[in-house]
Amino acid sequence: MRVDLRQLEMLDALATHGSLTKAADAIHVTQPAISSQMRKLEEHVGLPLYERDGRGVRLTEVGDRVVHHARRVGRVMGDLQQDLRHFKNLDRGEVTLAVVSTANHFIPEDIVRFRKAHPGVEINLRVANRDTILEILAANETDLAITGQPPDDADVVARPFKENPLVVIAPPDHAMAGRDEIRPSDIAGEPFVLREYGSGTRRVMERAFLDHGLECKAACVLSSNEAVKQAVQAGLGVAIISRQTVELELETGRLVTLRCYALSLMRHWFVLYRNFRRLSPAALAFRNLLLEGRRDPQPHHAPSAGRGPA
Repeated sequence: MRVDLRQLEMLDALATHGSLTKAADAIHVTQPAISSQMRKLEEHVGLPLYERDGRGVRLTEVGDRVVHHARRVGRVMGDLQQDLRHFKNLDRGEVTLAVVSTANHFIPEDIVRFRKAHPGVEINLRVANRDTILEILAANETDLAITGQPPDDADVVARPFKENPLVVIAPPDHAMAGRDEIRPSDIAGEPFVLREYGSGTRRVMERAFLDHGLECKAACVLSSNEAVKQAVQAGLGVAIISRQTVELELETGRLVTLRCYALSLMRHWFVLYRNFRRLSPAALAFRNLLLEGRRDPQPHHAPSAGRGPA
């Protein structure tokens, strides 16, 4: 049965006003137009919906049932229109966000800023290493993803929004702490605390060593930045890590940066999304918050002893 909403609206008006002319005036159509649509509606239904009497038009029993359901449809459509207005106005909605573990050190601040502006929008956050995040993105299971190294994938849009400096960290009593510029070959002999395979930081670090024709010695492999920091503080080795994850430890002197500028790399954070995915108003608003609210750190100048550049 092919019935459109406009026909149901006309039948409802006919039931309310009891006259084709009055019904047509109420919904701003001509009387011939409403008569034509009522004939088509009766053809679709296969039963008479109204009849004329001495005072005008009244619905048949079937017409009454159709109007009953038409009004229910009208209420549902009204609710739908209201919901759509809420989504457009960001009064409600949902954003799925997949971020690498290092980005979890700053992304909560952005979520708080977004939620203050749009408290009705829910943020669902997933945290994992880079390879897992890219798998989630490839499976179209997230609106947005945040990594420090975008994939070589033509189907992915990657927009840089924030600097991500990598530094070499060591315990404060390390033999190279406070030294002027350290060569990569000097530090390559040190035991390294590494992130797991699949980590973007590890991928960049290994590439940097290869660019200098070097390999690093692994003291241990750990699956989180917090574990890496604890291991370095304990003297297990040195590590290359995002400066944003060690600001507190550097401020309190629990860790220092080594001045190996060749391995102190400047990267960027990227917000990723599939180019065929039509982002919701809420997801677009969060993406724009990242892109328009960039908080790039100021350039780091030559540091004092024991505090390396970013």
